[in-house]
Amino acid sequence: MDLRLSSAEPTAAEQDVVDTALSGMLATPTDNQPFTDTGHNARGRRHLLLPALHAVSDTVGWISPGALNYIARRLSVAPADVYGVATFYALFSTEPRAARVVHVCDDIVCSLAGGKAVATALTAENVCWLPSPCLGLCERAPAVLHQLAGEPDFSQAPATPAKVLVAARGGTDAATADQEFANARMSAPQSGRAGVRLLGRIGVIDPTSLDDYRAHGGYAALRRAIQLGPSRVIAEVRDSGLTGRGGAAFPTGVKWNGVATAPQRPHYLICNADESEPGTFKDRVLMELDPFGLIEAMTIAGYATGCEVGYLYIRGEYPLATRRIQAAIEIACRRGYLGSDVMGEGFAFDIELRRGAGAYICGEETALLNSIEGYRGEPRNKPPFPSVSGLFGKPTVINNVETLYNVLEILQIGGPHFAEIGAGRSTGTRLFCVSGAIAVPGVYEVAFGTTLRKLIELAGGVTGELRAVLLGGAAGGFVLPPQLDMPLTLEGAREIGATLGSGVVLVLSTAADIAGILRRIAAFFRDESCGQCVPCRVGTVRQEEALARLTRGAPRGSWETELVLLSDLAQVMQDASICGLGHTAPAAVQSALALGLLTAPPSPLSNGSTTVKVRP
Repeated sequence: MDLRLSSAEPTAAEQDVVDTALSGMLATPTDNQPFTDTGHNARGRRHLLLPALHAVSDTVGWISPGALNYIARRLSVAPADVYGVATFYALFSTEPRAARVVHVCDDIVCSLAGGKAVATALTAENVCWLPSPCLGLCERAPAVLHQLAGEPDFSQAPATPAKVLVAARGGTDAATADQEFANARMSAPQSGRAGVRLLGRIGVIDPTSLDDYRAHGGYAALRRAIQLGPSRVIAEVRDSGLTGRGGAAFPTGVKWNGVATAPQRPHYLICNADESEPGTFKDRVLMELDPFGLIEAMTIAGYATGCEVGYLYIRGEYPLATRRIQAAIEIACRRGYLGSDVMGEGFAFDIELRRGAGAYICGEETALLNSIEGYRGEPRNKPPFPSVSGLFGKPTVINNVETLYNVLEILQIGGPHFAEIGAGRSTGTRLFCVSGAIAVPGVYEVAFGTTLRKLIELAGGVTGELRAVLLGGAAGGFVLPPQLDMPLTLEGAREIGATLGSGVVLVLSTAADIAGILRRIAAFFRDESCGQCVPCRVGTVRQEEALARLTRGAPRGSWETELVLLSDLAQVMQDASICGLGHTAPAAVQSALALGLLTAPPSPLSNGSTTVKVRP
């Protein structure tokens, strides 16, 4: 793509959809004058680049050179930059493709549940389909996502070859496919039970009704926050000991206080709903089935930290959650729960929804900032941290969905009482995404300190003979059967060299192919590396190659030589990568090797090669 505009022109449909998406935000550019201004004014509208690309892709099905040029002219962004952003995301295509595309999850859980049969059937019927990393529907695996031009996207789970083929030919629309409310008890088996906190409204309320939300305690927490005032709200959050639920476990009160006291204005709030860790689906369930809860929690966070605008960055593969959240924002605005005078209390707060487009790396907080600002989703060096210089260079609070929902509970029962729940530094309850060889998969809420064994029993127990549990997702580690009595706390996981991460509990039976799972994890990180830094860009490729040689029984040199190579690669990625993707990419592989889940045979084959044996 040239740095200058090419001769390609948009179609009438492409021009109309871009104009509609940007209507009321920008003036129409003058013909033959692509860059109408420069400097601050031009930079100030670049954040509309991702919505503009989505508008074209949603309507036409792909982003043509003419559409790229037109967007470049409208936003005064160099065409090469527009092209660079468009090609960064997996859900966008800059080449012509079918108007209906089926994304078939080929990640661990769906592969174990029959996802390959769906792909085989689509291939046999000449249906346009693409392999996809985890679609966040693990409790109902296998899953597919239908990406449609001119129609709403929708998911199917559990997906069967017959049902997917019917839908791929236009036999099922979004209204029929998105029956998530009816499936609430499947997604959250504890729905309606006494004692659950974060899941208390799941499967009980109508997620499209603000009145139903209020009838079940909605907006009581925001009223309490206004009574306390911003500084006292932050004190309650700090007293609660709440830590981030996205994996880093940073104290939420410390983060909020840092932004609230920052002298530079304005302040921004971001909800990180780009839940892309394989095996994770808790945030999706909350957004689909209790969307007003997130709107209220974000409003409280904005009020406490002095933010008048919040951005909700949602995963592009979550079509129903996106529609539910967008509808909740619009209803809250109409009813006075968002806007220039929230609830008539004299403070302003608005929420803007930003859709991701298929990039795991955008779950990293600084990559997310770049994505919102209209750049490629590549991580930034830290420091400065977002609380000092975040979105648009201003102090920014970034929390994930589950973290924000906990704020509602804290304001209802008080910070000190919240701190009494759980164990040690791990306070409150935690959501875990239980899937795999388990009788009743779904999102489960338990107090910190509950043992892994008890959680598995709560989910109905293992189907088959237990081999291992992958804890924390692809960036986590394995837990063996003798370790099931570990307490599910930050400290308990650390003691056995594991991590709770994003709350993934993937149960693997002896029927699982551990070697294949490790290769899939390595391939996932290879594909999802943004490529910005050499240790991650090259290391993830070399890791996958080494595992491929081992699983083929053809190590380069010897088994021990390959293990040394994997260890060296892990060390380099952990020490020198810019962000957490490179740091954690070798975690599961190193864990499996340390626990002996992948071992060399006692003797070589006659041709000099070796085969991999998996520990029973």
